[in-house]
Amino acid sequence: MAGALAMPGALRVAVIGGGPGGLYAAVLLKRLDPAREVTVWERGAPEDTFGFGVVLSDETLGGIEHADPEVHRALQRECVRWDAIDIVHRGRTLTSGGHGFAALGRRRLLEILYERCAALGVRLRPRTEAPPAAELAAAHDLVIAADGAGSLTRDARPEVFHPTVTTHRCRYIWLAADFALDAFRFEIAETDHGVMQLHGYPYAPARSTVIVEMREEVWRSAGFADLDTRRSAERCAKIFAEALGGRPLRSNASSWTAFRTVVNDRWSHGRTVLIGDAAHTAHFSIGSGTKLAVEDALALAAHIEEQPDLPAALAAYESERRPVVESTQRAAAASLRWFEELATYVGQPPRQFAFGLLTRSRRVTHDNLRLRDPGFTHAVEGDFGCPPGTPPMFTPFRLGGLTLRNRVVVSPMDMYTAVDGVPGAFHLVHLGARALGGAGLVMTEMVCVSAEGRITPGCTGLYTREQGDGWRRVTDFVHTHAPGTAIGVQLGHSGRKGSTRVMWEGRDEPLPAGNWPLAAASPLPYLPGVSQRPHQLGRHQLVSIREQFTAAARRAQRSGFDLLELHCAHGYLLSGFLSPLTNRRTDAYGGSLDGRLRYPLEVFDAIRADWPDDRPMTVRISATDWAPGGTSAEEGVEIARAFAAHGADAIDVSTGQVVPDERPEFGRSYQTPFADRIRNTLSVPVIAVGAISSWDDVNSLLLAGRADLCALGRPHLHDPNWTLHAAADQGYEGPAAPWPPPYRAGSRRPPSGRADGPKPRLTLR
Repeated sequence: MAGALAMPGALRVAVIGGGPGGLYAAVLLKRLDPAREVTVWERGAPEDTFGFGVVLSDETLGGIEHADPEVHRALQRECVRWDAIDIVHRGRTLTSGGHGFAALGRRRLLEILYERCAALGVRLRPRTEAPPAAELAAAHDLVIAADGAGSLTRDARPEVFHPTVTTHRCRYIWLAADFALDAFRFEIAETDHGVMQLHGYPYAPARSTVIVEMREEVWRSAGFADLDTRRSAERCAKIFAEALGGRPLRSNASSWTAFRTVVNDRWSHGRTVLIGDAAHTAHFSIGSGTKLAVEDALALAAHIEEQPDLPAALAAYESERRPVVESTQRAAAASLRWFEELATYVGQPPRQFAFGLLTRSRRVTHDNLRLRDPGFTHAVEGDFGCPPGTPPMFTPFRLGGLTLRNRVVVSPMDMYTAVDGVPGAFHLVHLGARALGGAGLVMTEMVCVSAEGRITPGCTGLYTREQGDGWRRVTDFVHTHAPGTAIGVQLGHSGRKGSTRVMWEGRDEPLPAGNWPLAAASPLPYLPGVSQRPHQLGRHQLVSIREQFTAAARRAQRSGFDLLELHCAHGYLLSGFLSPLTNRRTDAYGGSLDGRLRYPLEVFDAIRADWPDDRPMTVRISATDWAPGGTSAEEGVEIARAFAAHGADAIDVSTGQVVPDERPEFGRSYQTPFADRIRNTLSVPVIAVGAISSWDDVNSLLLAGRADLCALGRPHLHDPNWTLHAAADQGYEGPAAPWPPPYRAGSRRPPSGRADGPKPRLTLR
């Protein structure tokens, strides 16, 4: 073999692994150029396989049809199709239709691909361990590692691929039943040991895949750890006897296992490339493993055809596939977490439970479920309390003594435009415009309780009379010109994250001059070597700052705010007490979670005692630090529990921004699972926030019981009338989204110019 990586005339390809991804890659590469020498090594026999059925989407089948019509025709002959999902919840079966599935036996899929490989002249090496990838690379132009989630190829070069493998909290087993379910079935069993679930679907005229899953602790309590596969199958058949009609379950060398999510920083090195589960895994509950592997093979083969050399082809393959895979993995992670926390949802009303299950991955939403099954969705809306023609987001919500006309909140967003802490014309226009824009609740930015508690010199405050007067102008405008819109104030203290430049001049960077001293739970700078080191607050200073909070709350009351939120998130002062990463104290205000909660609760109690009973008080928390050793999701629930017990009317659930080396799992609505968990564990109202951008997301979160209110920030920066436009888009013209009288003429989208030309009538030859 030559050392160069230019694409040779007749590519020599080695494929490690004879699963669907590896075999299909071999089919495509050989079909596109019969002169290529393609060899597949598979340690097992052709008939060996785990699991039973494989679900393929219409999108994947379409890609196969375009690339290899013969394989597509064979799959079409074998696939069984159905469009209904049955959800069995406490003895009640709820059915949702219009979903569209296609499945076939995994063994039959492999037979089709083996037959196609043989017909095309691919060299097949079943029952043969592949040589190491490095050895194959010395004799081949391309090595495709399709050797699964336990990839030896990947694990042999961790310094190159940088894999991260996360083992999750449920145990599951693949089984089969010798009859065809008539729908994709989810059945929940609430046993003395805990909650168990069955996922089942047909894959042949008289065959169904059945997966049984449960939390590790439930699995151990039920005694499955002591049962072999045969007895496990018998036990599962008894637990789910109704779903199975009393029929037995069988295995195929199955065993109980915990799902592992595989992520790699790189998918290729030199001549070797990872595809399918070797590169990435996604939880089976969204049916994506085979789909991703086949689509990887399609993309890889296409780029080998299109690109001038191998490095360009492998880079293009990863560039195309990585965003798709990461999106799928985010959806799969959301689905996986929903099933891990299943016990917190079983107490929901039946239709809400079913809707939550269907929308768990956030890929199915209220809007597209309404298209798939309008009858089911209408029933869910009715149970939620939606009047006819009213989307969920435009239903009212009572928070303490305050009734909000809709469920949309303008999230607190720092504007950094104040002078000496006084809100000026910018704040009046900014907050006034969002109030006119229809939101049920408009929140101020974090309003600081002292000059030393500001983040930047441009932050607003409530520590002088002039500042209070400035805020009164804002609340008067909102109450006069946007009647029915509530306005809330968020009070906070910057702690160790203060005395910095405004965001657009250098986020978190100290001021070039004029810095003020910082104070925090512990003397730890936010950015080591960059930020100022704060001093640790002593007892007298803690009392003084608590009094600053109560004084600011009294000014907020006089300024006419309808709601007060205490900022205990994002690494600011009170958040700094809550996180073990920022609180290293050894006194009563540190150590255990109870100790770390002590000061934030003291501040909350002092404000609550002064704040009017008929005006709600909420708390914003960081429900996780996204960092090892920091606040965990479990601790986030306990923090919320403590504030709720002390009288918080709702918990505003954010995450992170506590330490600079955090690693958030960014994505659409990425923080909402934390709000969901708190709401359904504690039965307390929550405000969800974090990359919620569409009205469809808002409706979906509300109907599923994941949130009571949804806070949106950047969408309201993009469009101050976001809520009114959401109403118009959904055809809603009711009292929850009234257009201000001067703006009513603009309540409908202006017409655009016509772009349609005359339709063709004749064909000239």
